[in-house]
Amino acid sequence: MHSKYADGLEILTAVVILFVLYMAITLAALQEETPTIPGENRVPIHWFVGLERGSNFDQIELLEEVVTDFNLAQDAIKLTLKVASIEGAYDMFATQLASGEGPDIVGPMSWGTAVGFPHQWLILDPYITASGFDTAVYPPALLEHYHTDEGAISLPFAVYPSAIYYAPALFDEVGLAYPPQVYGEKYLLDGRLVEWNWDTVSEVARRLTLDVNNISSTQPAFDRTNIVQVGFHPQGQSVVDLATFFGAARMYTGDHQDDYVSTLPDHWKAAWHWRHEGIWGARPFMASGRLANTPEFGNGHLFNAGKAAIALGQSAYLCCLTQFQDSDREFQLAILPMSADGAVHGRIAESSFYIWQGTVQPQEAFTVLIYLLTTGSDKLLPAYAAMPAIPIQAAGFIAQQSQLYPTVTAASWQVLVQGLAYPDIPSADQYLPNRNEALYRLQRFGDLLMTAEEWDFEAEFQTLQDDLTLIYNK
Repeated sequence: MHSKYADGLEILTAVVILFVLYMAITLAALQEETPTIPGENRVPIHWFVGLERGSNFDQIELLEEVVTDFNLAQDAIKLTLKVASIEGAYDMFATQLASGEGPDIVGPMSWGTAVGFPHQWLILDPYITASGFDTAVYPPALLEHYHTDEGAISLPFAVYPSAIYYAPALFDEVGLAYPPQVYGEKYLLDGRLVEWNWDTVSEVARRLTLDVNNISSTQPAFDRTNIVQVGFHPQGQSVVDLATFFGAARMYTGDHQDDYVSTLPDHWKAAWHWRHEGIWGARPFMASGRLANTPEFGNGHLFNAGKAAIALGQSAYLCCLTQFQDSDREFQLAILPMSADGAVHGRIAESSFYIWQGTVQPQEAFTVLIYLLTTGSDKLLPAYAAMPAIPIQAAGFIAQQSQLYPTVTAASWQVLVQGLAYPDIPSADQYLPNRNEALYRLQRFGDLLMTAEEWDFEAEFQTLQDDLTLIYNK
C-alpha cells in the first residue's frame, strides 16, 4: 500500500524524466539548426591583424566571418582572430616576437611592413611543393616579388597595380591622341607613331599644361606664374616610388652595420632630375609643391580636382576619384611608359599574409594561409578594394569598380590586369637599415625637388648618398 508521500515522489520523478527528455530533444533540434564548432582535438592557429589593414569596424566583421567559415569547413584546425588597433599593433606584435610567443599568421600587410621584421617569416617553398598548390595561376614576376635569398616568404594576395590615369576631355581640347592601352603599342604624335616612353609623356604633358590664357608651356608666351592646368602629376608617389618607374634597384650594399653603403643608381638620379626639370625647367609640365597644395589644385589631389590631365598612380587611387563619381567627368587608364633602357618598369602596391617562423604548427598555418589566399579572398578582397593577384579572378574587382565609374571602358580595366606583370623587384618598399630615418631623409630630398627652384642638383644628390650611408650604419 502506497503512502501519499510515495505517490507524490513517483509523480515528481515522472515529471523530471519528461523534462529531461524534453530538454534533450530541444537541444538536439538546436544543434541541427545551428552548427557548432567544437574545440576539442583541433590544432589552434592564431591570426594577428592590425599592422596595416583590417582594423576598422566593417573589416573586422568580415574577418570574423572568414574565421567562422573556415572553422565550419573543416574539423582539424581551430582558427582564432586577434585584431589590434593600428596605433598599438606594432608594439604589441614586437612584444610577442620578443617573448617567443608570436602569432601563427600575420596580415594582410605590405612587403615594407613585413621586411621590417627581418628573418621572422617561414620559408614556404617546401610547403608549397608538398601541398601541390598551383602557383602557376600567378604572373611569374609577381611570384618573384615575394622571394628572398632563402626562398618565398609569402604568396600574392591583394594587389594594386599601376597605370596612367588620363582625362580624355582634356586631350580632346588640345587635339591630342589618347595614350595606348596595350603594352607594346606606340603613340600617335603629330601624325607618326612614336614609342610611349617618358620622353613622349613629357612632350604630351607640356602640350597639356596651360596658363590662365589657355597657352601651353610649349609656346613662348606661356605664363608660368599663372598655371591653371598641368599635364602630368605623380599622384601619391613617394620619391622612391617615382624613381622605381625608371627601373627598380636595391638602395644599398653590405650585409651588416658598418658595412652598408648607399647605392642610389644613376637612373634614379635621372628620374629625380626629370621631376625637377618638369617643375622648374624652361617648359614645365608638373606642379610645384606650393601650387599642388593649393585648394584650387585639390590640396594635392590634382587629377581628381581636374587640374592634371595625366596622373601616375596605383589602382588604390580609384578610391579617391570622388569628383568623377555621379558626374559627367570621365577618366580612362593607359599603359606605363618605357624607360631609357627600352623596358617598362612598374610598381605594384600590395598586401599579403605571412607565417611566423616560430610557429609550432607550420603545416596547419600553411593550410590556413592557402584558405585566406583562395576561398577567403572572396570576402576579404572587396573589403580592401583590392585586385586579386590571380588575373583570371579580376572580374569581381572590375564589376565593383564599374559601379562607381560606369564610363571607364573594358580596355581601361584590362590595363590594370596587364599591370600585374610589372611589379617592382626589388620593391620600392624594400628593407632599409634604420628604415624610418632613411625614408625621412629621402622625403626631405623629394620635398626639395618640388620646392627648390635654384639648387645644385649634383651636390644635393651626392649629399643624399652620403647621408644615407651614415644613417644606414647608425
